[in-house]
Amino acid sequence: MKAKGRRPIAYHWSPVAFPSSDSLIGLIAGTLTTLSFVPQVAKAWRRRSVNDLSLVMLLMFATGVALWLVYGFLNNAMPIIVANGVTLILALWLIGMKVRFR
Repeated sequence: MKAKGRRPIAYHWSPVAFPSSDSLIGLIAGTLTTLSFVPQVAKAWRRRSVNDLSLVMLLMFATGVALWLVYGFLNNAMPIIVANGVTLILALWLIGMKVRFR
């Protein structure tokens, strides 16, 4: 029975789309793993040295990240695309420093 003078709750459309819980978990995971790479890049830039990093490891890592990026595009998985896109840029930056600071 409806109370007099009370209207039912109206649900309004919102232009903001919130990610699903699995996408949110992916975004958080990608953010954390990508940000964990930033201190290494900053340290290498500050010291102008990447002697402690193997060029082979960096090349293998960048290739794997690039393949994850392709996988993300093939599956339209935004968390994978964003995280691996940023990580690939950081990895390529380290590779560039490895070559430049020899």
